Amino acid sequence: MSQSKQYLPSAEWSANAHVKGMDGYRALVAEAEADYEGFWASRARELISWQTPFTKVLNDSEAPFFKWFEDGRLNVSYNCLDRNVERGLGDKTALIFEADNGDVTRVSYSELLAKVSRLANALKARGVKKGDRVVIYMPMSVEGVAAMQACARIGATHSVVFGGFSAQSLRDRVQDAGAVMVITADEQLRGGKQLPLKSIVDEALADNSCPTLKDVIVYQRTGGSIAWVAGRDLWLHELLEGQSSDCAPEWVESEHPLFLLYTSGSTGKPKGVQHSTGGYLLHAALTTKWTFDLKPDDVFWCTADIGWVTGHTYITYGPLALGGTEIVFEGVPTYPDAGRFWQMIAKHKVTIFYTAPTAIRSLIKAAETNEAVHPKNYDLSSLRLLGSVGEPINPAAWEWYHQHVGGGRCPIVDTFWQTETGGHMITPLPGATPLVPGSCTLPFPGITTAIVDELGNDVPNGQGGILVVKKPWPSMIRTIWGDPERFKKSYYPSELKGYYLAGDGAIRDAETGYFTITGRIDDVLNVSGHRMGTMEIESALVSCTELVAEAAVVGRPDDTTGEAICAFVVLKRPRPSGDEAKAIAKQLRDHVAKEIGPIAKPKDIRFGDNLPKTRSGKIMRRLLRAVAKGEAVTQDTSTLENPAILDQLGQAY
Repeated sequence: MSQSKQYLPSAEWSANAHVKGMDGYRALVAEAEADYEGFWASRARELISWQTPFTKVLNDSEAPFFKWFEDGRLNVSYNCLDRNVERGLGDKTALIFEADNGDVTRVSYSELLAKVSRLANALKARGVKKGDRVVIYMPMSVEGVAAMQACARIGATHSVVFGGFSAQSLRDRVQDAGAVMVITADEQLRGGKQLPLKSIVDEALADNSCPTLKDVIVYQRTGGSIAWVAGRDLWLHELLEGQSSDCAPEWVESEHPLFLLYTSGSTGKPKGVQHSTGGYLLHAALTTKWTFDLKPDDVFWCTADIGWVTGHTYITYGPLALGGTEIVFEGVPTYPDAGRFWQMIAKHKVTIFYTAPTAIRSLIKAAETNEAVHPKNYDLSSLRLLGSVGEPINPAAWEWYHQHVGGGRCPIVDTFWQTETGGHMITPLPGATPLVPGSCTLPFPGITTAIVDELGNDVPNGQGGILVVKKPWPSMIRTIWGDPERFKKSYYPSELKGYYLAGDGAIRDAETGYFTITGRIDDVLNVSGHRMGTMEIESALVSCTELVAEAAVVGRPDDTTGEAICAFVVLKRPRPSGDEAKAIAKQLRDHVAKEIGPIAKPKDIRFGDNLPKTRSGKIMRRLLRAVAKGEAVTQDTSTLENPAILDQLGQAY
């Protein structure tokens, strides 16, 4: 791993940054090492307004169920909204919403506070109370952000489900969370199309499959025709009529569950990642301040959807906790053409831009085939910082992003973190860290990441291993909702000495100590920054019972999505070829899209008479990974019952 090419922060950047130069970074790391609890406690007092100040910092008596600031009380919505109004920022723009068609709405802190308070009062009027779970299945919108903030305001625990997920995925989450309410919209607008939301909710809730659910609240986004269930369905605008714009915040314990966010597990059933209130808010605010160097006059655009953790931490909570201005974008980067991102940066004078490598790679392709949508045709001079999130960014895409979007002058913060970590774990700090394309560089101050072997022993720099975090941190996952044993097994396996298992492989450069993520160590795929369990996709394929006898799913590298889904399928009929194989492959892709969502559609589907199995019946996925990549199988195949099947599966349809 060559890390010879480095990009140093400019003297001006370092002088004006919140963290100034590597001396500033090293001082923070040393402070955390000298007094770990004191380091986090001082930031929690600095960045959060507490209704009841905490006296306990870390309680590790029931490890790995750690508690932070447990005797403190606070409210996240108060910290994001009221506090900013009270300090004179009421007229400042909190959110800039750009609709799919380009219409723009600006919402000030005072307006957002009033909107959130009215919605919070409406939820209370429907009987939603502290501790209840509310599922939010919304388009990217001010209303989506307001729904999250309104839940936080009254102490309800929200669980946002990405608007691209299927009815079955939505049902699983409503059932697992025991939600009392779903907040949705009639339809969403993406890329000039009206896409259903309410009808998917109706399908998810059919047959009284979610007995805890009482209400479905519908935001009228498009005015499209929808079915209506009397006694259950309510229009959002009607519910808000007559509600007061004053709603006293519900002060909750620091450990109160702020939200559940479901992430794929390798065993099929999605995991409800539970996040706390105080510890999560602290890291959301601190990483926004230090990683993005957020200043009062910045216009920050995180392109993620609120259905993912990135949209939680770096749209709904982090920027608002600091009094920032955040863009909320309804559409897609390629509509009406692939210049949309660059056009919006120019229009809104965006200063901080945070997006995924998948988006960057697709826009590189677009710019190479259509000169008109190349970033050079747009005024991007307002930009001062770029960010990357969701998966490792390959060096070539990093260089293009740096040169063509950032004009060679904008640092790139290549951030490593997870749904479970709540915020950045390994990332450059733009005024401090020399940058190396393809490396997420060094741990965030106060985060103790390391690379170990299977028994938890440190491995030397330059040698790959398993990424762990040695000490608990404030924004970490608290448990898996309703399944503490699965939490311990998934993240704190007994052989790893009490360390948090990130589930990723990594390597540290022998000279710089910089981290580079090498990929998942388990059977979770990362497609365009979205994590999906292979078991989940396999289950969806096999649920097509009239066709599929057996399926195995692996990932392979892909220039656009980072990782592509490759499915090996055994049918309940002779192996097809030619046009017939293509037709069946399309049918299976559509089936997976219906069961899970379009993001889960396999890019490759290969048909075989059977799958490579050991004599004990275990599918040899490591061999399938080699086949999917088009590599010659060099591993030992002596344990295989049917080695000849590898040649058959190596032939794409």
